[in-house]
Amino acid sequence: MSTKPVLLAPALLATALAAFALPAFAADYVQAAGSSLTFASKYEGEVFTGKIPGFATKLSFDPAKLATSKLDVAIPLAGASTANSDRDDTLRGADFFSIAKFPQARYTATRFRSLGGNQYAADGTLTLRGVAKPVTLTFTWTPGAQPVLSGKATVKRLDFGVGGGDWADTALIPNEVAVSTKVVFAPAK
Repeated sequence: MSTKPVLLAPALLATALAAFALPAFAADYVQAAGSSLTFASKYEGEVFTGKIPGFATKLSFDPAKLATSKLDVAIPLAGASTANSDRDDTLRGADFFSIAKFPQARYTATRFRSLGGNQYAADGTLTLRGVAKPVTLTFTWTPGAQPVLSGKATVKRLDFGVGGGDWADTALIPNEVAVSTKVVFAPAK
């Protein structure tokens, strides 16, 4: 009787155990066409909305592996548009986004929670105007060949120095800005 199978069995068992011991990682995705990032606020009681084109999202996510999930969103602020040129110029200026000094915002998250069903929360950090503060993004995850993340967050603009000076008056512009996103994903290559 040959001893080869006996010698190979422990090696195969060790390899199989090592494979199970490795952490399971989430699937990697990049942003695809059809994605949007919008915001809404009020000025003297009048609601206005805006969009931020050109943002780029990378996501590692699997609902069964939330511990290894991560989100990274680069947000170029120069293109922010509310369809009102005076307001848009003000938004880009020193009192608001100050794009000459801070051309980009960034949102990153490495802590994800299940809220039940296909609802999740990403507890992350928004860096805007050089200030980093916690912001939670709640979202719906729709799996598929091109999964979709549809999310909402509330950003307290004054925490980031957005709308300083005379604009700090919350009777003119509320402190809370509603942010919404729909990100269509494709598998990362």
